[in-house]
Amino acid sequence: MNVRPQPRESIALMAGYHSLQIDVDVRLNTNESPEPPPAAFTAAVAAEVAAIDWHRYPHRDAASLRLRIGELHDVGPEQVFAANGSNEVLQTLLLTYGGPGRTAAMFEPTYALHSHLSRITGTDVAAGERRADFGLDLAEVERVVTESTPAITFLCSPNNPTGVVDALDDIRTALEVVTAAGGLLCVDEAYGQFAPHSAMSLLGDDVPLVVSRTYSKTWAMAAARLGYLIGPAWLVAELEKVVLPYHLDAMTQIAGRVALDHLDAMNERVAALVEERGRLCAAMDELPVDVWPSGANFVLFRPRDIDGREVWQQLTERSVLVRDCSSWPRLDGCLRVTVGATDEDDRFLAALREILT
Repeated sequence: MNVRPQPRESIALMAGYHSLQIDVDVRLNTNESPEPPPAAFTAAVAAEVAAIDWHRYPHRDAASLRLRIGELHDVGPEQVFAANGSNEVLQTLLLTYGGPGRTAAMFEPTYALHSHLSRITGTDVAAGERRADFGLDLAEVERVVTESTPAITFLCSPNNPTGVVDALDDIRTALEVVTAAGGLLCVDEAYGQFAPHSAMSLLGDDVPLVVSRTYSKTWAMAAARLGYLIGPAWLVAELEKVVLPYHLDAMTQIAGRVALDHLDAMNERVAALVEERGRLCAAMDELPVDVWPSGANFVLFRPRDIDGREVWQQLTERSVLVRDCSSWPRLDGCLRVTVGATDEDDRFLAALREILT
């Protein structure tokens, strides 16, 4: 008799987290950079990769990379934890401070991986709600933290998929509530470079706060899968106990370090995308859709007179792919479009206009 081993029940009942990958002319569903890194970056990475000692393990602690990231944020390397994308950063955080008998709190709608990774690691989920405008509801933060005493509380700013940037004073107040409850606050700033302020200014040696970032968006390095967090040295030391040995390969470490030699190019890309975001939003304001203000490289919108899923389907038929967020909490009928290159956005706007008017 052939009996298949079964995963634990919580995994068997779980739906995976996936972004649709189909062949289209215009792909605006995963918030990638619309253009690759500078040619000088590619050449420099290629030259260093050619010198890798392939028969040796990579540097286990990624010391050079962490030093450079620390310099970028004016902290020491002991305050930097780097991993394979910010998702592995968050997973390691949950493996270290979450787990059975512990709880993670988050406020919907927000990044789906916060709850998904919590459940994967056996961490209970306490989900509160954001305000009607998707801003942070401090009374709700107080309620959820007081009732569930979470080990980890997640905030996402700019929030994905809404694009809302939490006020720094609100984050500071949330941090005070979480600290009083003996928990840890993680501010997910995957899109932080597009926003006017950062929770990095609240970090401190005795402050239970970490801020996570990714190279995937502003650094145009989604293929590299590199993310990191900045936090107290004592917390980073605990994460290092949990993460797998040699988890960050030599090529990724090289790419992350070399990218920091091209800071001006990154800043130029951010500025260009912010300007293009404004143009895109202005054009969408002229259409029968509700558009939420965004501090990220994407825009959340809801068609008024036609179901969002129908609009998504018709856009796909026109070879334009956006993200269908209609199944996410409180986002019925909503779609999310990445800010792309000018010609990509024009193609999206023309298709959307044709569908809606």
